[in-house]
Amino acid sequence: MMGRNPFTLIERHACCGGEVHFLSHQSQELGLPARVSIFLPVKALAGDRVPAIHVLAGLTCTQETFLIKSNAIRHAADHGLALVAPDTSSRGANVAGEDDAYDLGTGAGYYVDATTDPWAAHYRMGSYVRRELPALVEEHFPIMAGRRGIMGHSMGGMGALAVALGDAGAWQTVSAFAPISSPSQVDWGHKVTDAYFGGHEAEWAQYDPCLLLEAGMTHPGTLLVDQGLDDEFLSRLQPERLEQAAKAAGQSLTLRRHEGYDHSYWFVQSFIQDHLKHHAEGLL
Repeated sequence: MMGRNPFTLIERHACCGGEVHFLSHQSQELGLPARVSIFLPVKALAGDRVPAIHVLAGLTCTQETFLIKSNAIRHAADHGLALVAPDTSSRGANVAGEDDAYDLGTGAGYYVDATTDPWAAHYRMGSYVRRELPALVEEHFPIMAGRRGIMGHSMGGMGALAVALGDAGAWQTVSAFAPISSPSQVDWGHKVTDAYFGGHEAEWAQYDPCLLLEAGMTHPGTLLVDQGLDDEFLSRLQPERLEQAAKAAGQSLTLRRHEGYDHSYWFVQSFIQDHLKHHAEGLL
């Protein structure tokens, strides 16, 4: 039996035959209120349970960004899939300096659990997206239990790959746009190491897609990854390292490189249909 619904509805909008819900709830993992957006296709509104794709956005984004900018809803509606979009960090933790830079603190949770004070109390997006949020939406919405895909963009692409590789049995499908393939090796990740992990580089082992592959953590499905070759952050994203790590691990990977495309959601929009098809084929 369902317990008391912990979600508070902020907004509801009809979209593509279904509905988009903007919600808040008190997160046990974060110890703070959290916001999430959910798209429910028409079948779910009729009470039938549907599979869901969890979508993770990048640095500076919120729970609204991916659903508004990616054009994913139209294609999710066509396939009868729900979309679940968490925020990109805890908010209101009142950690000194959390609003000083775009790549650390607010909007930059990296989908990891911080291990060092003062960040450790509330910066726990790793456990939130891996366990708490999926369990809550599957209990309180017409979403199939354990029938999940995950995708993301940039920091969210990193998170999607790491989540799926780290617990392959919980996620049937995975894809990413311009993921930070090996965060432990670039300046964004170095800031996380110093702040969230207290300088301990080994903490990246469970969150860095390339380190996970190098440790033999693979996914039974194919990783679908798209990368624009005019991406202004290409040197930080290191798709070639992901390709090498996947090959060495025996992981099936479809890495598509696109001339002329940058890091923006214009790039994501251009290939989102392929990603929704990839997830539908594995979830339906």
